[in-house]
Formats: sequence, C-alpha cells, structure tokens
Amino acid sequence: MDVARRRSDGVLAIWAEAQRQEQRRREAQQRAQAAAQRQRERDARAAQLAAARGQREALRAYQLDREAEVARQSGLLDEQVAELQGLLRVGRGQPAFTLQALLAPVRLPGFDAGALGIPTPMPDQAYYQVPPPSGMMQRRHHEEQVAQARARFEHDWYQAQAVEQERLRRLAEYREGYRAWAADQQRRDAERIARTEDLARRLGRGEAEAVHEYFSAVLYGSDGWPQDFPRRVELAWDGNRRQLVVSWQLPEFQVVPEHSRLRYVKADDRDVPVARPAAERKRLYREVLAQSALRVLDELFRADPQGLLESVALSGFVSGVDPATGLEAERVLLAVTAAREAFTAIALERVAPVECLQGLGGVLSARPERLEEVRADRLPQAVGSAVAGQGGEEDPDLFTMDPIEFEELIAALFRARGYRVETTARSGDEGVDVVAVDPDPVTGGKIVIQAKRYRSTVSPTAVRDLDSTVRHHGAIKGILVTTAGFGRGSYSYIENKPLSLVTGPELVELLAEQGLRGRLGPVPGRAAEEVTDSAPAPAPASVRVRIDWQSRTVAGDRVELDVCAFVCAAGRVLSDEHFVFFNNPAEPTGAVRLGSARTAADGPLRSATLTLDLTRLAGTTADQVVLAVATEEDPGPALPLGYLHGLALEVTDGASGAGLDSWTGATSGIPDSAMELGSFRRTGAGGDWRFEGAGRPVSGGLAGLATGRGVAIG
Repeated sequence: MDVARRRSDGVLAIWAEAQRQEQRRREAQQRAQAAAQRQRERDARAAQLAAARGQREALRAYQLDREAEVARQSGLLDEQVAELQGLLRVGRGQPAFTLQALLAPVRLPGFDAGALGIPTPMPDQAYYQVPPPSGMMQRRHHEEQVAQARARFEHDWYQAQAVEQERLRRLAEYREGYRAWAADQQRRDAERIARTEDLARRLGRGEAEAVHEYFSAVLYGSDGWPQDFPRRVELAWDGNRRQLVVSWQLPEFQVVPEHSRLRYVKADDRDVPVARPAAERKRLYREVLAQSALRVLDELFRADPQGLLESVALSGFVSGVDPATGLEAERVLLAVTAAREAFTAIALERVAPVECLQGLGGVLSARPERLEEVRADRLPQAVGSAVAGQGGEEDPDLFTMDPIEFEELIAALFRARGYRVETTARSGDEGVDVVAVDPDPVTGGKIVIQAKRYRSTVSPTAVRDLDSTVRHHGAIKGILVTTAGFGRGSYSYIENKPLSLVTGPELVELLAEQGLRGRLGPVPGRAAEEVTDSAPAPAPASVRVRIDWQSRTVAGDRVELDVCAFVCAAGRVLSDEHFVFFNNPAEPTGAVRLGSARTAADGPLRSATLTLDLTRLAGTTADQVVLAVATEEDPGPALPLGYLHGLALEVTDGASGAGLDSWTGATSGIPDSAMELGSFRRTGAGGDWRFEGAGRPVSGGLAGLATGRGVAIG
C-alpha cells in the first residue's frame, strides 16, 4: 500500500504557496487601505459633529450621514453572509487545477526601459541665437553676447552628452540585468516543466509521493476561499484502493457573523448591533461546513481528469476551544467517502449542501457549534505503508514492542476507527491503559481499554478485573486487547456483559484493516537479513504444513474448518482420489496426507496439519498441490469465513522442523465460506517445488472448491 502523509515541498506546492503569499499581500494591502479610509471618514464625522453642534441643519446632515454609514456596515454583514452561502458556487466558477495548464511555458514580460528609454534632449542651437545689433555702437557688445551664447551652448551640449552617456550606460546595465533575469526565469521555467513532466509520469504510475505532491498543490493553491478561512490539510494515498484520504481544516463557528445588522441610535450617537437569531446562525454554519466539504471533493475530482482517484475519504475538523472543557481541541465535524462515479453524477450547482452531503453517505455534526464530533470514515494517519499480519520483517513484532509503544499503537487503532482517544500509560489510571470516547450522541460514551502484551493465555482474573474497572469509571464498555488468547472461562464470563476480548490474531487483523503495522513473533524460517524480493526458495522433499485458526462464537458454538488439498496438473485435479479431505485423508501415491484437527488446551485455537512427500510425485504429471479450507456445513449451512480470525499457515521442513515460509490471512468481512490458502508449484518436469501464498476466497464451500478444481461431485 503506497502512502505519503508529510507536507510536500515539491515544485507545485512551492508554486501554490507563492501564489497564496501574493494573494495575501494584495488582500493585506486592500485591508489597510480600507481601514485608512474608514479612519478618515470617522475623523471627518467627528469634525463635522463638532462643527454642527447647535446647528440644526448641520446636525441633521450629520445624522443622515451616520445612518448611511450604519447601513453600509449592515450591508457588509450581508455581503459576508452571501460570501459564505456562495462558497460552492464560487468554487465551481474557478478553473480546474490541471497538470496540462502547468506544462505551458510562462510568458515573460518584454524588456521595458522605462525612463531610461527616453534619450536625453540635446540643446537646440537656435535657442542660443543672439539678435543682430541695431547700430554701430552695439557691434562690440553683440560680439560679446554671441561669444557668451556659444559658450553656454557648448557647456549645455557637453553636459547633455554626459547625461546621455550615463543614460546609455545605465540602460545597458538594466538591459543586461533583464537578460540575466529572463535567462534565469527561463531556466527555472524549464526545470519546472521538466519536474512537472516527471511528476505527470510518476502520477500516472500512482506513486504515493507524486499523488501527495500534486493534490497538495491542488488544495493549497485553491483560490476564492474567504480570507479568514484556515488552509491546513493532511493527505494519504491508498494505492490499493486508489483512494485519497484527506483531513481538511474547517472554519470555526465565529466565521458566521454574530450580528445580522447595525442600528443607529440618534439620542446618544451610537451603533447598536442586532443579534442574528441563534437558529439561523447554526443553520448557516452547517451549510458552510457542507459546502466546504463538497467544494474540496469537487476540486480534487476536477483536478484529476485521468481518473486516478476512484474515491476520496474526507474528514473535516475544527481546531478551537471546547466549550465543555475550555481547552484547545481538534474535533472531526464531518466525514464522507465519495466515489468518483457517484459524485460526478451530481449537479452541484443546484444541490442543497447539507442534503447533498448526507445523500453521499456523509455525516455532519448535529451541533457543530458545540464541537460535537462525528466518527471519521478514515483518517490519513491510519493509512499505513504496509499491511499488518503479512509476516513481513519490516512490521514491528508485537511481542517485543516497548509497552508504552504497544499502548500507543492500540490508541492509534481506535483513533483510526473514529474514536477520540487518550492513553493513560504515563499516569497509571487505575488499570486503564487507553480511554476511547465514541462520539455518537445516541449510542456513544466512554470505553476503557486494557492492553496486555502476553505470550500465554490471559487469566480469567484479568477479565473480571476489567469488568470492575468498567463499573468504576462509569464506562459503557470495556475491551481487553492482548497478543495472546483467552480460555473458555473468559469467554463464558463476558456473555451478556459489556465486555469484548481481542486476541493476538484478531488484533493483527484489526490493524491490517486500518493500514497499521504489526505481527506476532518472528517470520518463521526467515531472518530479517534474508528477506529479499527474489523468488521463494525451493521446498525440501518432505514438508509439513500447519494451519491455525480461531473461531468467533455463533449461537454458543464455534465454527470449524475442513482442511483439504488438491494434487493438480494444469490447474485440474489428477483424479477424484487426488482430492485430500476428511473422507479421503491421503491421495493414491501417499504424497499428501491430512492429519486430524486439534484444539489448544488453553483456548479456542484450532489447528490441522498436512504432510507432503513431494518426491512421491516425481513420476506423475502433477505440477501443483493446492491447499485450501472451508467452513464445516454440519449441523447447518456453511458459515462465512468472516466468523473466523487469525487464519494462518506455516510451512516447515519435515525432517529438521525448521521454518520455511508462512502466510497470515485476514478473513474479517469475507462472505464466502472457502478459501485457497496457497500452493506448491513445480517449475517444469522434474523441477523444484516452491510454495506461493494466495488467500483467494471461493464461494460454495467445500463443494465449490472441489468443482472448481475438477472433482466430480455425485
């Protein structure tokens, strides 16, 4: 599973941030100018009032001016509300953010010399002409005037030439500076285009970092939002589901104006605000939140014309003061998971925002002004980079994990499932390791969680202690999570009590559902330094396969499994006798034999074994031995595999007992009643046998498995 959660420092994010900074600068300049204008108007009114005292007509003019000002202020409140009501409309009017637009080169402005482009005017010699003398006596004086005029002209000409030379020098420097700037801009633009082209290629491959960088730029570069709206987002990419998981900060309740208008009181020359009805303000706020969510979804899908996103899981949170505690808090106020096909079929320009959000399956807090939370479908921090329970050495071993880290992992699991969570490990809160709060206003409440990192079965005493802890804390439920298991006495004790038990295999499965990492013990037969991406190692001649599972209780009974195997050629069983199951525990050559199932003495863990002597298949056409399980049909119909948990397969050397391979499967929510776990495959005639894990659900139970492999069912 590909994922990226950190904030992007890529070229698009940098570009988007630069755009936002420039927008902020312009907005700040406009606000400053507006504030200065309002101050000048206030000063003028004060001067007018002082001059108008005792003058009835002037006072009347002043009051009319004040009423007009109050009306203008009321109009600003109306405009603010109109802006909030038009969030979705404005967003739809913005052009879609696309890579194609970013691939176009930036057009640089041409060179503008400005004042330096204007040549220095040269002195006009005609201006220095001296009128001819009018008589003989003025000749000498005329000659002196001509000499002086020539000297002034030459002085002014040389001075103008010096100014022109300086202009030309500065113009040349300015032009050279422009050329250097333009070359640098073109270089940067070429780099941006090259990086964008690379981003487009990586985006086409679904690389997590590319998805994060691009869609971060989409949201951070989005224009047209009110200036006092926050802009904080966290993203994660689930490549397997092709789902973008987004956490988006919403505006606080104060974004809706508290007052509907202002009223001018002549008696004491003051403005009186008129409160907006509480119901109207709450309704407007819910509409703002719904519009914000729909606009974010719309911008993401419109920015993805290639169809990379199949769905978006969006949660909207508010960072504010909790009225109940007075403390800063981040609360999820809305959550929705929208599929592309369903969302793009909506005519957003005509929808009612709240009803549209709910029609998409989203939830919106009934009282967001009081920070009443809803449960998020999925949060970015819950999308892990590996699936837990697959046996990878990169997953942390829950048995050896630090106790505090283990409790933090349990807290992260419940937080990912939509609960408000806090750990108590550092304060020792009377036997409670994690406190989770279900925000549902009807069925929600406090849940106390104990985490026990055990290797052996948890004692029933711990379960009874949890029951007491639940009553002591006034919680609605208690959950005991362990890396081990529980005995029959513990399961009997919790019947009809608000208690739940989570075993180690169940915990691994729950972690996997939320994309968190964890495994139980080392990977059998595979040290960390030996794990590579190469093909599986050849299997020895004799191997032993152990299949373990646990069953959830159904009507007081436990679901059992039938373990079976098929000796196949080209995907089809060699004959009906080569189908190994409870009525045929060995195939004709004796290469595959089924042992009896066993129950662990200290709990509900069940296991069955298959022994394989692969040398016995040397003279046959067999090229595959398929291993499978199906839920038992007796006494009733086969139940779904979802009633099982902790389904695991371990392959060991039949001679030395050394671990060779393992496979752990998540069965939660699977409606089918059978599954192929994996197979041993032979590479060519007389080649090596190698094990390959699978986990392919099959419908129809044991009969479905058999007919699918060519067994004739009478």
